[in-house]
Amino acid sequence: MTHTARRTLAGLTAAGLLTTALGVAVSAPATAAPRGTALDTCTISTLPYPTDTYRADAYVIDPSGRYIAGDGLRKTESGNQYLLLFWDRNRLTEVEAPSMATPVDVNADGVVIGNGWGNSGQPWRYRDGRIEQLPLVPSAYGLFVTAINKAGDIVGLGSDTDTGEYFAVRWPAARPGTVEVLDAPANAQPTGITDNGTIVVTAGEFGSWTGWVRRPNGRYDALTVPGAQTAQVNAATGHWAIGHVDLPDSPWVAVRWNLRDGSYTTLDQQLPLLDDVNAKGVVVGGDRVGRGTTSRELPGGGDGVGIGARSISDTGTIVGFRNGERLTPVRWTGC
Repeated sequence: MTHTARRTLAGLTAAGLLTTALGVAVSAPATAAPRGTALDTCTISTLPYPTDTYRADAYVIDPSGRYIAGDGLRKTESGNQYLLLFWDRNRLTEVEAPSMATPVDVNADGVVIGNGWGNSGQPWRYRDGRIEQLPLVPSAYGLFVTAINKAGDIVGLGSDTDTGEYFAVRWPAARPGTVEVLDAPANAQPTGITDNGTIVVTAGEFGSWTGWVRRPNGRYDALTVPGAQTAQVNAATGHWAIGHVDLPDSPWVAVRWNLRDGSYTTLDQQLPLLDDVNAKGVVVGGDRVGRGTTSRELPGGGDGVGIGARSISDTGTIVGFRNGERLTPVRWTGC
């Protein structure tokens, strides 16, 4: 699983850093009015979040639906206090961050990865109640994680100090404390890694992107659509990947690829964004969830109230935000 709009930050050492489980306020669930038939069970509820924050958000959920990660912001006498928020079912743990930090992905063991801790821009990993920094590539000007799989393998990208070109990196779970630069097409930006080690990549110069899939044996196959002028891959889970292609008469077409054979399906073009896909091929983005070639609007929005779905588990639970009087983390079920 992986998620678009990747965020940047950095790690602290694992020496007992600022991790404190605090009391939280549980907002009453907000349930949408029935839409369509009386059997519609799609509902939205607010996740627990700290009472003294003025904004809180949920970014990622693991495939099992148990673990969720997000962030929050509270005002103090000295200024803003940034928070990382980790949910294990409904139990919330806060981690104070020295600057803005955002989770990027979480696996079924509850291991969270993210970017942007402190001032160094170094990526981090949260596991067993601790934040730890990930090793860096010396030649990189900026290094960012983008996805983690069940085994704990992490992929990301760096920018070369001399050329400015992007390159693909992997932190292998089998070799703790190491990072490797992958052989990949020029300007490769990995956006997902599946449980069998398959990696999806967008590569190429700005405006001339091509999608690729890297097989576990290291072979690369193109991931595109016949006649497409460009292809971007946003996320991957199981044997599914999602992204956009530009066709001669149809720019920005949303598609879902089958990674086993490279075949594709055009998605409902009402999906404004493609943020995540689960192992069943269900897609979320913006205020909609897509199944097959159709999509539906998620409940919870309305006049002056915005919603956004960011991540979906294999069980169908969706997490994201609701922005009304304040930004709050929410969860949709039965959709």
